[in-house]
Amino acid sequence: MIETLLHFPVQGQRVTGTLCLPQGAPAPVVLMVHGFTGSRDEMPVAGTGEGVFSRSARRLAQQGLASLRIDCRGSGTSQGDFADTTYEGQIADALAALAVLAADPRVQGQRVALLGWSQGGLVAACVAARSKQLLATALWAAVADPVETFGGILGADTLAAGLKTGDRALQITLEDKTIALKQGYFDGVMTLKPTQEIRHYTGPLFVAHGGQDTAVLPHAADHYLAAHQGKQQAWITQMDHSFNATQSPTMLDSLLDATAAFFKLNGLA
Repeated sequence: MIETLLHFPVQGQRVTGTLCLPQGAPAPVVLMVHGFTGSRDEMPVAGTGEGVFSRSARRLAQQGLASLRIDCRGSGTSQGDFADTTYEGQIADALAALAVLAADPRVQGQRVALLGWSQGGLVAACVAARSKQLLATALWAAVADPVETFGGILGADTLAAGLKTGDRALQITLEDKTIALKQGYFDGVMTLKPTQEIRHYTGPLFVAHGGQDTAVLPHAADHYLAAHQGKQQAWITQMDHSFNATQSPTMLDSLLDATAAFFKLNGLA
């Protein structure tokens, strides 16, 4: 396995990603999109020294699949201010990453799948609908109703205040951090409908969700599965929003293996 940094421009700003290549010839590739306030390696997995996405990339490489995990603009080491984050901006980042993969000789850029976790799943649903490049898409604990999810995470009063901020950033205190967001983010919460978007994607869809998820409620999976018209697989079990990764890697590894098997059955073998 070889990992290398990859940089590309989106709307005048630099996006950074980690390209993970397996042994052997150029391989099919998976694009991974992180969640709200996340970054390309994602949260630590207990007892491993790895993040959810960095571990997933390594295990995909062991199965012969390349991957690109990106920091959306304003997150991680990509350029931009997190306060300027919007759903449409992250969708643009992911679409640009697909274009980069299509032109990169180190991967088989015409044999590509997409994986998004949480808010990244919302982004992935929209990218799947708007791109003609994907052979398969996986949604891990994906946000289906932004108002419901972020009303719960941020609070209804914060959503209401965010819709009145204009270009002024609203300071928000979460459990372990303070973030700032401008009105563009909150406008997206109110207007973007990812389950309506997924209706326009007819390719294979893998939907994973946990019965113990309190951040994105489990019925989100039902909404995606009902809206999607095409081949699909549901992977529903008793796990939390982070696949029990704060306890051990066992559930994450099972989920990743099931996702990789789905991708291979749908053109990435």
